[in-house]
Amino acid sequence: MSSTTLDASTLGTRIDGVLQRTPTGLLIGGHWREASDGGTFDVENPATGEVLATLASATREDAQAAMDAAADAQEYWARTSSRSRSEILRRAFDLVQERAEDLALLMTLEMGKPFPEALGEVKYGGGVLRGVSEEAGRGYGRDSEAPEGTLRMLVKRKPVGPCLLITPWNFPLAMAARKVAPAVAAGCTMVLKPARLTPLTSQYFAQLMIDAGLPPGVLNVVASASAGNVSEPILADPRLRKISFTGSTPVGKQLMKLATDNVLRTSMELGGNGPLIVFEDADIDKAVAGAMAAKMRNMGEACTAANRLLVHEDVAEEFVTELAARMSALTVGDGTREGVDVGPLVEAKARDSVEEFVKEAVDGGARVVVGGSRVNGPGYFFQPTLLTNVSRDARVIREEVFGPVAPVITFATEDEAVELANSTEYGLASYVFTENISRGLRIGDRIEFGLMGLNVGVISNAAAPFGGVKQSGIGREGGAEGIAEYTTLQYVGIENPWDAA
Repeated sequence: MSSTTLDASTLGTRIDGVLQRTPTGLLIGGHWREASDGGTFDVENPATGEVLATLASATREDAQAAMDAAADAQEYWARTSSRSRSEILRRAFDLVQERAEDLALLMTLEMGKPFPEALGEVKYGGGVLRGVSEEAGRGYGRDSEAPEGTLRMLVKRKPVGPCLLITPWNFPLAMAARKVAPAVAAGCTMVLKPARLTPLTSQYFAQLMIDAGLPPGVLNVVASASAGNVSEPILADPRLRKISFTGSTPVGKQLMKLATDNVLRTSMELGGNGPLIVFEDADIDKAVAGAMAAKMRNMGEACTAANRLLVHEDVAEEFVTELAARMSALTVGDGTREGVDVGPLVEAKARDSVEEFVKEAVDGGARVVVGGSRVNGPGYFFQPTLLTNVSRDARVIREEVFGPVAPVITFATEDEAVELANSTEYGLASYVFTENISRGLRIGDRIEFGLMGLNVGVISNAAAPFGGVKQSGIGREGGAEGIAEYTTLQYVGIENPWDAA
């Protein structure tokens, strides 16, 4: 992996270089091209407010052309060997390692996360490619005899077919890799629609996949200023077989409604409101470290973030004191600069939303222990913020904040902790800190979340299934389960060979 710092003296040259190497057109049928109407949109650096690049903005006609290319390539791609697909993914992994600094710098520029953190995402995205390449040939079916002895039963997995992949702005490489890699492994063609705010990483990644040997038409990329220009015509196309979306719950619900007309296979990774539970027997140092990781990673702009810190009343004062010290020591600034821990929020609207959450909580009686304000100057910065005495009915508790705000509420009993954790329509990530492993496993049985970290604050792993329950979505990404999402089962009944003897 590359150096975790950027040389300030060469930074401008490196930024110019990576932007020049990033395609700005639409990838359709193996070729980068302009939008059919010549339309464009700008991508902004949230640390400065400056325009980084101007990209082609896909029209409905462009989306249809991308769908045509994916449909035309599907039969050929489905018939390629799993070994061939595996080798392409492995070459893509190697290219990610070679171009790690390019990818990380692009993410820092367009999304805001500090460069060392962006390198961590590159490592994760590469891990997805490597892991899926190793799983690509393991799509096992089964061969057995019917119970009556009248048939041989062959059950096999086949690619589901052309897919629409819609990725979010907060993890532009990880989410693209987590959707593209299993689709490649399963033998599916794709239309990828990256987020309007952070499309550059996806554009660069798509060219990397082509450089790794992916044939024309297998992966098509249509960035656009209008999400509807892409999603609506493709979802209406009867040749589409699957949609995979990561984003907000309201948008996910709308896409699911549109998907019903063609009875599409759907994978939805939606919003979260993750609890981090600290019991009275927890190792407080470990719990504080876990809270920092689960809350402050990506400036809190993660669906897996610890949105609510539920702390036993006996250890609340100690926990808050130590967490306040850690949060106060964080440095806010442009993620390309050395020593920065917390970058900007992705856009002005995001910063303003976080500010409203904090103001409402304080108006309702919450106490600001650390931070609490926006940072003046260019860019969309907000101070790391720790709140106590927060009402359980405050929006900062009930809703997903998506920012560096940590609200603490206390509980007295295990039952109360479980009730508080489950008092949300979401069910993605959760975190539990206790030195009693039996209690930890018991809580895992009782809380309604697809992911749980036991005494750890970061649990995402390319080899593990990722996804939620309730209104946090359906389906899983990652591991063998993630590849299965891009396949469909076919049963073939075969004449019993003994009957033909």
